[in-house]
Amino acid sequence: VRWMMYWIVFALFMATETFTDLLISWFPFYYEVKMAFVIWLLSPYTRGASLLYRRFVHPTLARKEKDIDAFLVRARERGYETVLRVGKRGLNLAATAAVQAATKGQGALTGRLRSFSMQDLHSLSEQA
Repeated sequence: VRWMMYWIVFALFMATETFTDLLISWFPFYYEVKMAFVIWLLSPYTRGASLLYRRFVHPTLARKEKDIDAFLVRARERGYETVLRVGKRGLNLAATAAVQAATKGQGALTGRLRSFSMQDLHSLSEQA
């Protein structure tokens, strides 16, 4: 559970840090403070990640639980519909490509056979 709390808090930190890094990275000792913060999160003595998780993250997730569940249900339904739609489109494209290849191949074979005379065809069957 401790590691789960750490990774959730660390992921949130990294997500926010991606945007705020551009604005505040010019402050003196910014990188040192950031490194100290990550060590504070990770340290078993300070339990910073557990503190932040229990005080901020867990209450927010508990308040938004119904919204998150509804969003996940909608995302699952849309994902299933999208997979079906893309699968049908892919099968249609593959079938169309196979038909086109077969018709082009048949036309090439017919043209090739027409170029032979009957004498050429008889000599091929005798050689075989």
